Amino acid sequence: MKIFPKQFRLYCLGLLSAACFAGTVYISPSEDPYTEIQEALILASPGDIIHLSAGLYELEDSLSIDVNNLVLEGEGIDETVLSFKNQLSGAQGLSVTSDNVILRDFAVENAKGDAIKVKGVDGISFIRVRTEWTGGPSSENGAYGLYPVESKNVLIDSCVAIGASDAGIYVGQSENIIVKNSIAEFNVAGIEIENSYYADVFNNYASNNTGGILVFDLPDIPQQGGHHIRVFNNKSVNNNTDNFAPEGNIVGEVPRGSGIIIQANSHVEIFDNDIGDNDTINIAVVTYGYDTDDESYYPHPRAIQIHGNRFGRSGYNPDLETGELAKILFEISGGDMPDIFWDGILPLPQIVFGQPKEDKIVLGDNGDASFLTINALKYILPFFDPIETSYEKFSGEITPLPPVVLSETL
Repeated sequence: MKIFPKQFRLYCLGLLSAACFAGTVYISPSEDPYTEIQEALILASPGDIIHLSAGLYELEDSLSIDVNNLVLEGEGIDETVLSFKNQLSGAQGLSVTSDNVILRDFAVENAKGDAIKVKGVDGISFIRVRTEWTGGPSSENGAYGLYPVESKNVLIDSCVAIGASDAGIYVGQSENIIVKNSIAEFNVAGIEIENSYYADVFNNYASNNTGGILVFDLPDIPQQGGHHIRVFNNKSVNNNTDNFAPEGNIVGEVPRGSGIIIQANSHVEIFDNDIGDNDTINIAVVTYGYDTDDESYYPHPRAIQIHGNRFGRSGYNPDLETGELAKILFEISGGDMPDIFWDGILPLPQIVFGQPKEDKIVLGDNGDASFLTINALKYILPFFDPIETSYEKFSGEITPLPPVVLSETL
């Protein structure tokens, strides 16, 4: 986004240490940083830059942005730190509700709730932003680090998310999404794409989470039927942190040691990733397994393509205490956990007459990866072994999904 020079303005309502130039407000740490930063954000005009100098900003209330085409920037993710450890009010550290906002080169630490929440916008960029709860994994930490929802044209680039009790990097009910070059560690879910359309997740490093990368679709949410998600060229390794989500949270069912989980999405392509050293499973493709009254919700994954991945070991220390996935898989596999698991659950007509070809899971070349699924028809009939481990039966031609292209406003 271009920032054009504009007529000189003085910001004088309480901006005690702010130096003002054409379209840029400079703020340094002070005794009352909240007032200075928030007044600058309120008084800003579209195209302005709010520049936070290096230092520690101790804030007791949430910050908010509702001006379009604004840049909030610091001088580096370890140099400009917004600390909310003494936060007294507000549900987030920073909230954004306006279009075409760029957040870059600063950190948000120890927010009372979510670190940065963005809702209902068209155009949001997180560039070199860090969110962290510095006390380590805890159910008392905020739920989300980077948290854009109900938005379009979402860019997350070169960010770091640590310690979230739900997801470090989360994009939900959104469309046109790129998450790249980022690090997610010691969260319950490292990176999660939920109920969203058209997302590219690539060149990221997810480690020491409970689950590395999740692609979920859930019921009872206005936007459903997540589709066209590409997850490629990531490292999802050593995701063996015990699940510390608060009770009742859906990610509280994710077993420790999950590399990638796809749940109830369609047209998902998982390729060219390094996945390994995950206690329970490298890749799981599963149906949403809970009761719901939402008649419009389709709980089964469709058109999942998995190819060109490199697998390390997994399943050597499965989490049999959290949720049902690991327990079921351990039982049906006899403890010989596969690299790739599909639960095989289908609607009743497809159990009887077969799954449409365009909906089937397709496995490409994944080296010597092992595979396991359950044949639903054999499962309900007596005297048949429902376990299928034939990789070749599910191998086929890959149909690459198109790349995501964001609006030029970003």
